[in-house]
Amino acid sequence: MPQSLFEKYGGFKTVSRIIMTFYEMVLDSDQIGDHFDNIDMARLIDHQTKFIASLMGGPASISDDRLEAVHRHLKISHADFDEVVTILSEALSEHRISKDDILLTLAAVEGKRSIIVAREAA
Repeated sequence: MPQSLFEKYGGFKTVSRIIMTFYEMVLDSDQIGDHFDNIDMARLIDHQTKFIASLMGGPASISDDRLEAVHRHLKISHADFDEVVTILSEALSEHRISKDDILLTLAAVEGKRSIIVAREAA
């Protein structure tokens, strides 16, 4: 059985570090930083760590229904989503994830676009 990206890169310890780097970059983003005003960042980081871990083949999972429900009120546009993907790519690269594995992870994220992007923003 092939090793998952989650296992290959050290599990939650590494994913957690990636997500910490990701949010440092997100909060500095002119495009999406303001989406995170008045947000419980510790809770968000925990959820995002589990989400990205699951996309990398880890044990955590978040249903598409739950994912849609938590993003519905945020009115996320395609441009916002694109910015998240760009920043996530940079964070993965900073943590020495291979280019091929970054592409696999980003493809999994891209697969959630229609669930996360607001339908009226589409």
